[in-house]
Amino acid sequence: MFFVFLCSSCNKTNFDKQVSIQQAGEAQTVKPNIILIVADDIGYEIPTCNGGRSYVTPAINNLAKSGIRFTQCHVCPNCAPTRIELLTGKYGFRNYTQWGHLDTTQKTFVNMLQDAGYKTCVAGKWQLDGGGASIKKFGFDKYLVLDPFRDQTEGRDNNRRYKNPLLFEKGNFLADSVTKGRYADDMFAEYISNFIDKNVNNSFFVYFPLSLCHPPFFPTPDDAEFASWDPLKDHGDTAFFPSMVKYMDKKVKQIKDKISSVGLASNTIIIFMGDNGTPQEISSLFKDQKIQGGKATSTVYGTHVPLIVSCPTKFLTGQASTGLIDASDFLPTIANMAKLSQPKTYGPLDGISFYPLLFGSTERLRDWIYCYWNPQFNQDIFRVWVQDEKYKLYDSTNEHYFFDIRNDPNELTSIPPSQLDHHQKPRRNTFDSVLQVMHN
Repeated sequence: MFFVFLCSSCNKTNFDKQVSIQQAGEAQTVKPNIILIVADDIGYEIPTCNGGRSYVTPAINNLAKSGIRFTQCHVCPNCAPTRIELLTGKYGFRNYTQWGHLDTTQKTFVNMLQDAGYKTCVAGKWQLDGGGASIKKFGFDKYLVLDPFRDQTEGRDNNRRYKNPLLFEKGNFLADSVTKGRYADDMFAEYISNFIDKNVNNSFFVYFPLSLCHPPFFPTPDDAEFASWDPLKDHGDTAFFPSMVKYMDKKVKQIKDKISSVGLASNTIIIFMGDNGTPQEISSLFKDQKIQGGKATSTVYGTHVPLIVSCPTKFLTGQASTGLIDASDFLPTIANMAKLSQPKTYGPLDGISFYPLLFGSTERLRDWIYCYWNPQFNQDIFRVWVQDEKYKLYDSTNEHYFFDIRNDPNELTSIPPSQLDHHQKPRRNTFDSVLQVMHN
């Protein structure tokens, strides 16, 4: 991908002045609405605006035209660790206890927004345990969710994540008669639309963690097979994945259109991102190469995800940024978006706000990304590493392997210390220093 900025680093003083003027003007108006859409199992290579060639994503492309694409956003290799880091602004070694569980002693940026007067809603895949009590504890006023408890995130219930979904609202599962023949992401989008209608005069935050495009690979309502499909009997097929991507894009458009229809487009920030790489069963064309999905691996194909932030009246449009971003950075960034100070009572926070990048700053806000990935359903794949756009160093649990990930994205050949060139050696030393102090 490429990057184009309208401001250069030599204009940083002017940039700061422009942001201060804009923020002063915004302070006289209602706080912006914020919608965070998290696509499940969508790697960087999927949207066509990023260079993908296998799928149809016009709504995501249009979102990028009206905002900024980020080319170097990296998260954990699978969903639950990413979502915990995303919501809390903390690396996993601080608060990750077990798969699919967020401890209720934690606070999220949703708590921060709710305390500031925002109305809040989550509709989609929860997978953080605790049901309604936890959802409320973490700051959400309204909810309609899939996977409210850890014991209902795998196996048979996963087959009901799309058609005839097993959804949870107001402390109970919806009756089968309510969800029969329905599609989960349709119900989530409708729930969000109703929430927006009721809060057009309030500042609101919406978290839309899509079911799409996680396995099983089932037909969508736009597929002929959907009408007769029995999710508890019929077997998924990767042939449905392109249709699932197209339907995901359709839901993005539905939310964007809803905001426009109620006259809130000028004061609503829409964020679209993936939660980890594409499933390993999926092969996609990206520019001129074939990419095999890397979900649940710590390679670039497991961590590199799309990120787009759009609000044409507030930020630059049609641009791309190479700024390094990880999942911990969303809490401070959303605090900036809402014109709030970062919470002082949430314990140590690891994120760095990428808010200046939305206005075209070329300042290198991050010099490295850190990841503590401990999925716990397979201890053999525990990983800790530091990386930038080009190089990556694992800690001692992986023998301090060092890779040139730009030229070796599958991490096939580590570079021993004795063979480091004059560019690689200082980066390895920097990364090693980060690893040594991170948990202290």
